[in-house]
Amino acid sequence: MSGLIARKAGMTQIFDERGSTVAVTVLNVEPCKVIARRTTERDGYDAIQIGHGAAKRQNSRAMQGHYAKQGQEVMGGLREFRVTADAEFELGQELNATMFEAGQKLDVAGTSKGRGFAGVMKRYNFAGGRATHGAEKVHRQMGSTGQCQWPGRVFPGKKMPGHYGAERVTVQNIEVIRIDEEANRILVKGAVPGAKNGLLELRSAVKGA
Repeated sequence: MSGLIARKAGMTQIFDERGSTVAVTVLNVEPCKVIARRTTERDGYDAIQIGHGAAKRQNSRAMQGHYAKQGQEVMGGLREFRVTADAEFELGQELNATMFEAGQKLDVAGTSKGRGFAGVMKRYNFAGGRATHGAEKVHRQMGSTGQCQWPGRVFPGKKMPGHYGAERVTVQNIEVIRIDEEANRILVKGAVPGAKNGLLELRSAVKGA
């Protein structure tokens, strides 16, 4: 169990062995390197800390000290991925798309597209009001929000208009269609969260066999 950081390049389609088209998302794997190792004896769990991307123009002294303590150069960001206790990873080891293989299932996590303040039809797929028969200015409204005299309040958790998107979303059991070793690129079947050029976390599927 481990993972990689990639950027979403966009979607396209390719042809499989039978000549059928398959919709795929192209993921450009970021330059990833093992920065630190977490162990059960010291930290209470087993994981590796991966640095990814080019270093930012400005980094805090605390972050610079963290990299210096591990004897590594500063990178653009840090993410942790759980591993087994017997996993063999060395500090400074570079990770690329060859960690995964075609046919493997992945869990892909990213930040969904932000849609701002949205109504219930867009946010929760409500049907909306009637278009005719005397309906006026209620075509996209949500209808009743509560009850009559008792209990006379709106229950917590009621689906109402509000902020939609821009939250962490994980899509499970995404199949790897193709690995491009030269370009350090992964093609996965179907869509993944987020907009183009958004960062994604790729992990071995937890539930997929």
